Formats: sequence, structure tokens, C-alpha cells
Amino acid sequence: MASQEPPETRRTDRSHWNWLLVVPIVIPLLTMLFNKEEPRLAGFPAFYWMQLAFIPLGVVTTLVVYRMTKRKGD
Repeated sequence: MASQEPPETRRTDRSHWNWLLVVPIVIPLLTMLFNKEEPRLAGFPAFYWMQLAFIPLGVVTTLVVYRMTKRKGD
């Protein structure tokens, strides 16, 4: 008796947009960008407010990659 399972389809998630996800990983590793006290923002040294700024950077980057790689009809 033949199986009624659908045929296997090849994954098509190999998009060049996925490389953009490297940005929020690499930027926080570049400590020379934020290893300083100045400029201060609301009294906080650059180190602290830049660390917090990396969170929206990661969210926005993930959102862009998701939107650009989303299949039509999903």
C-alpha cells in the first residue's frame, strides 16, 4: 500500500539577507567602539548606554531579515 505522505521539499531558506544577522553579534564584540566614558547620555557613560542600544539594533536587524526572507502567503 502506498504512503499518502507529501513528497519532501528542499529547504529554501538560503537567503543573502541572513548574513545581516551577523551585525548584532559582531558590533558588541568591537569593544573599541564603546570602551570609554564620553559621550555621556543622561549622565550615563557611553559603555552603559551603548550596551542598551545594542538591544534595539538586534531587534531591528532580526525584523528586517524576517520581513525580507518571509515566504509569500505565510
